[in-house]
Amino acid sequence: MKNSITEYIKYVDDELEKKVDFKKLKDEHLIKIGFYQHERLIHLLVTLFYALFMLLTLILSFYNPLGIVIMFILMIILLFYVKHYFLLENSVQYMYKQYDKILEKTK
Repeated sequence: MKNSITEYIKYVDDELEKKVDFKKLKDEHLIKIGFYQHERLIHLLVTLFYALFMLLTLILSFYNPLGIVIMFILMIILLFYVKHYFLLENSVQYMYKQYDKILEKTK
């Protein structure tokens, strides 16, 4: 996913420098923004569930020491999910700025 979104952002940046059909680029860009927004929403939900499970295992670790091991495993997975979510969030925000530039060029 990281390669896909970074390649697409670079593609749109390159297209903004050229003289292309900006109406067509705008329509394609809106579709891609929708796809990445959906991906971002799914990763947000998964990240929140991992955080909830991590907190539950923290509470359970007071009663069972094995819960600490499980909590640390979930914490490591959660850190990777948060990192990926921030990539998606920042990329989609940048795509909004690209869309504004495309709108300016269509006028």
